[in-house]
Amino acid sequence: MKKHAVCLLLILLSSAVLAQTQSPTVRICDDRGCEERPRDAVTFNPNAPGDSAAEQQAAKLIALAEKDPRAAYDLGLRYFRGDGVRQDSYQALKWMRDAAERGYLKAQTAVGRLYLMGLEEMGSDPAEAEKWLSIAAGRGDKEAKTLLAQATKAKQNEVAYRRWVDSQKAIWNSYWMDRYQYEWQWRNGGWYEYRPYYGPRY
Repeated sequence: MKKHAVCLLLILLSSAVLAQTQSPTVRICDDRGCEERPRDAVTFNPNAPGDSAAEQQAAKLIALAEKDPRAAYDLGLRYFRGDGVRQDSYQALKWMRDAAERGYLKAQTAVGRLYLMGLEEMGSDPAEAEKWLSIAAGRGDKEAKTLLAQATKAKQNEVAYRRWVDSQKAIWNSYWMDRYQYEWQWRNGGWYEYRPYYGPRY
C-alpha cells in the first residue's frame, strides 16, 4: 500500500515538473524589461541588435545625424521628447550641441536657450548661453537676439536672473516639446527632408 502511495506521489510530482517545462512561453529579460515570449520563438540573443521598426528608424537617423547637422538637430529634439527613442537629456544635449558646433543656426539658438535655462538635472550656464546666443544673434536669428538681451539684462542682478530663469521654464519646455519643428520625416522606409504640403497648385 505504501509503495503504491509513493509511486502515485512520484507520478504526480513528475507530471507537475513536466507541465512546468512544457509551458508555451518563456520569460525573457533584457535592458527594456521582462516579457513572456513564445517558447517556439527563435532563440533570444541579448547581444543582437533590436529589430523593431522604431529601432531601425532611430539607427538610420543616427547614421544620418553623423553626416548632416540638421539630422543631429532632429535627433537632439527626439531624445529630449522621447519621440521614437528613449528620453535622454544627455543625448539630447550631445546631439543638439553637435549640430550647433557644425554651424546649424537653429541648433545654435536651441543650445543657447538650453544653457540659459538648464535642462532637467543640468543647471543653467549663463556664460555658455551667452556664447551660443551671441553666435546665433550675430547670424541674424531674432529669437537669439531677444534671449540674449533678456539674459544680459537679467544677469546684471543674480537674484533677478534666477527669478527670470524660473519664470521662463514653462515657456522653455513648450519650445522643446512643440515649438521647435523637425527637419526630417520618416516615409517609405527612410528619412527625408521635411516638406510641408500646402495642397495642389492650380
